Amino acid sequence: MKASHFFLGLAAGLAAGAATTLFSAPQSGEELRTSMKTASSDWKEKLADIKEQVAKLKSSINVLTEEAKGPVKDAVGELQTSLAQWQEDTAPAKEHLQLEIMAMQASIDDLLKTIEKQKKTPKKQDTEDAIETEDKN
Repeated sequence: MKASHFFLGLAAGLAAGAATTLFSAPQSGEELRTSMKTASSDWKEKLADIKEQVAKLKSSINVLTEEAKGPVKDAVGELQTSLAQWQEDTAPAKEHLQLEIMAMQASIDDLLKTIEKQKKTPKKQDTEDAIETEDKN
């Protein structure tokens, strides 16, 4: 709902309420006309004030919206620049870490191969024990 519609409805409701009050009050015709003239001029002034306030509010909102657009765009641009700079600065470290990880993986693979070879090749003590056991039998 727009604010202008709200204030227009408020003003119409107030005017209707004032008119009802004036017509239901026990006054003479001349007093009623004087009251109505005074009330209508008061309401016109109040309605003009309300319109002026709504216009100021709209203007303030528009100004704030426009003022906020600039800093937000600037902040987004600065963040993008900072992120790009960070990525550029950390690229060598990233590459270095990847090379170290690859070297560690190669070392682990070599260790696994060595362990497998050791499992397949009987140890000298195991071989001697096996020979002694066969001799005893």
